[in-house]
Amino acid sequence: MSAPIIAPGSTIGMLGGGQLGRMIVQEGSKMGYRFITLDPTVDSPMGQLCEQIIAPYYDKEAAQQLAKQADVITYEFENVDAEVAAMLMKESYVPQGSELLFTTQHRLREKAAIEAAGAVVAPYKQVSSVAELSAAVKQFGTPCVLKTATGGYDGKGQWVIRDEAEIEQAYETVAKSGVELVVEKFIAFEKEISVIAARSTQGEIKVFPVAENIHVNNILHLSIVPANISEQMRKQAEQLATAIAEKLQVIGLIAVEMFACANGELYVNELAPRPHNSGHYTTDACRTSQFEQHIRAVCGLPLGDTTLMTPVVMVNVLGQHMEPLIAHMCQPDAAAQQLAVTPKLHLYGKQEAAMNRKMGHVNVIGASTDAALEWIAQTALW
Repeated sequence: MSAPIIAPGSTIGMLGGGQLGRMIVQEGSKMGYRFITLDPTVDSPMGQLCEQIIAPYYDKEAAQQLAKQADVITYEFENVDAEVAAMLMKESYVPQGSELLFTTQHRLREKAAIEAAGAVVAPYKQVSSVAELSAAVKQFGTPCVLKTATGGYDGKGQWVIRDEAEIEQAYETVAKSGVELVVEKFIAFEKEISVIAARSTQGEIKVFPVAENIHVNNILHLSIVPANISEQMRKQAEQLATAIAEKLQVIGLIAVEMFACANGELYVNELAPRPHNSGHYTTDACRTSQFEQHIRAVCGLPLGDTTLMTPVVMVNVLGQHMEPLIAHMCQPDAAAQQLAVTPKLHLYGKQEAAMNRKMGHVNVIGASTDAALEWIAQTALW
């Protein structure tokens, strides 16, 4: 039985109401779709633009209300309740299902799935005691990385062990969360890159251009596109993302984060089954944005053209950047004129500009990524 086509004019329900949902609404509204979100945060970024059911993600009654009002349900981040997603599958149309959530919510299951798709991950071991961690560190050497199996993001829930003297402290600190732990061998990578692949309910797959990513304090700072990598590595990265999307039977988007090594080897680091921070550049630089593509994929429409139209650098706006950035954007921009670049501001509607909290991003488009990077440097905001 073929998947249904959810035509423009239908209502899309969203589990989660953060900035990714907000940007999906912004793109989907142009196509005529209506939206409703389930999110516990009052005045959520997405809820500012559409109807919102204010309730915890595990609230089954709220989820049933979402199901009654939506023609199709999707999610905007992977830490929603997998049991609720499974329940919704019985009462509504959830083309992404709950199996992919179940897999990507847990690092050990995720790594096994990546390996089953033919990709390589950093050597790893599950550990449940200081003794097991000590044995793993001796096997992998230092540095190595201790992580929680669930719940970590932006560097949270992990510890880079640089010396064996840190083992006990690292274990006691990370193990406080009470979840399973995994230790990974540190990969001496040259670059971090990512590819976002889309797979529709009709089985069509398309990938977006490879992004070169730079992190600061474990938070994504810059995505540079096109990535400064060889053509052979670009093709290999796109093929890996395609294979993972096919093997995991992804519906919607899957972001595949990778370590690129100097010898040409690629290691898959993490997966995210949703729009991704490193794909925000697509809104201003590609023929189809990742957000429109996600809608097309879950609704069964033909996937859009992912061609890159202009070089671009995406730079994240954190809480500490907000005040100086807004002041800068309200004045004539001599640097932008001189460098012939156009900064495109995207803010998420969050109320509190806390330190290191993602508040928005700027897509800097121009004739070259060097010019975009120079604008970022000259503004001195970051």
